[in-house]
Amino acid sequence: MYNSLLPVSSRHALFFCLFLSTFELLTYVASDVVMPGMLTIIKDLNAQTYYVPWSLNAYLLGGVSFQWLIGPASDRFGRRPLLLIGCALFSVFCLATPWVDNIQVFTLLRFIQGIGLGFVVVVSYPALQEAFNESDAIRLIALFANIALLSPLFGPLVGSVVLSYLSWRTLFIAIALMAALAWFGLLRWMPETIGVVRQDGSKIECQPLEVKTLARAYGDLLTNPRCLFGSVALGLIGLPLMAWIALSPLLLVHHLKMSMLEYALWQLPIFGALIAGNIVLNFTAEKFKPEQLLYFSLFPVFIGITLALVMTLIWQNIITLIIGMAIYAFGLGICNATLYRLTLFSSEHGKGSVSAMIGMISVAIFSLGGALMAGLGAGNNLVAYITAATIPMLAALFIIVNIFTRQKRSKTKITASGH
Repeated sequence: MYNSLLPVSSRHALFFCLFLSTFELLTYVASDVVMPGMLTIIKDLNAQTYYVPWSLNAYLLGGVSFQWLIGPASDRFGRRPLLLIGCALFSVFCLATPWVDNIQVFTLLRFIQGIGLGFVVVVSYPALQEAFNESDAIRLIALFANIALLSPLFGPLVGSVVLSYLSWRTLFIAIALMAALAWFGLLRWMPETIGVVRQDGSKIECQPLEVKTLARAYGDLLTNPRCLFGSVALGLIGLPLMAWIALSPLLLVHHLKMSMLEYALWQLPIFGALIAGNIVLNFTAEKFKPEQLLYFSLFPVFIGITLALVMTLIWQNIITLIIGMAIYAFGLGICNATLYRLTLFSSEHGKGSVSAMIGMISVAIFSLGGALMAGLGAGNNLVAYITAATIPMLAALFIIVNIFTRQKRSKTKITASGH
């Protein structure tokens, strides 16, 4: 059972987590369930196939564009009102999408919907970190990741089935209505974490929202190596998976001529392994330090991508690629929440600002990196994809090992000088 640091009952905290996870799940459903229908959407809107990955890229760009303001605003005005605004924005523009008649307006609405994802990244995660102690917060982030990952795990499969009975326009209406339900749940059950005296006697004060203060805060964060490089590493290490979500319709359906059902079934091993990694993290978070969990996770990440690259180069077969990607995804399930926690608490600045910095950098890498990979032909064949995906993953491993090894050496020197 998770016990909140806030003066609310366990039942209240449970319903808060339930509706928060519902909103988070919907922000991922809006990409993963929709992706199987992108080939139909571009056909209905008389667009070219290169717009397929741009649906996800525009969505991610929306998620990153206003995080610089959303995070500090939540430090000033509180997590609760900002998250309610984000949920309402997401619901309204999902409801507007069914009425579009050209791909440009569709892509613009996807961008605006993505802003809702930005609220999830920079408001909901800090709210969880502030509402629970360290071990519970890490376990909850992992649990939330499991819930959210049900979308990429079952999203393509559900999307393929649903879109065989409903139009993509009806699907967006359904997402909008469920987001409205999540909004009412958050309105009733979400507690405020800013300016509230917690049960341990601590209180997180409101932070001023001024241009000079923002500039100084982001300047400090950009010169904080652990925060900056931790954010970059989060983006780079997750880029192979995000690029897979964006490009797999092209790789599997358009080029390998798979059916939508086959396309959906090939997602299961990868995202099933990702959930397995999060489950392992949930059971080990209290037994090991975050740094130890992070180092452990790097082994399956490296081994998985390396195996995928080598085996795909030799056999050029979808099975070999999926095996390696599944191993990588298992490691990523452990790595992601752990690295996020370590990066979030690498600075004394307001967690809204720090979370915004993490979100802006990592999601920008997802979006721009995914667009670059698509532009360089990663969606043309399996070899091109895994070759392109290996580069950011290796860069992320180098950054993580370098930053945290340097920190460990610094602690050792401080301890030695103390003696």
